Amino acid sequence: MVPEETTTARGRRYEALALAHLEARGLRLLARNFRCKGGEIDLVMQDGAVLALVEVRMRGRADFGGAAASVDARKRARLITAARVLLRTRPELARLPARFDVVAIDGADQAAAVEWIRDAFRLG
Repeated sequence: MVPEETTTARGRRYEALALAHLEARGLRLLARNFRCKGGEIDLVMQDGAVLALVEVRMRGRADFGGAAASVDARKRARLITAARVLLRTRPELARLPARFDVVAIDGADQAAAVEWIRDAFRLG
């Protein structure tokens, strides 16, 4: 009997898939799973001279709008909070122009479709 994959393990697996997708397109990983009291940023990456703050979302089924649609106002607010803390604590990153990206993964395993949404939303 094969043990069922935990939510944490599944999240790490899809985060690794997103990371490989972005690295193949030239982005460089700076930090992974930056956490603070108000939120978390899955991947902190550099895209040329731009800081890309990346949220990875996965949905096995699109019954409720799919992975990209799951980045709602509440989630965006938590990402913005985490970004503000990150930029306060890492002044070398604060010098770079920043954007929020979403990597949306819809489907499961081999059938998963990866969509990279650059500049998915802004602070204002």
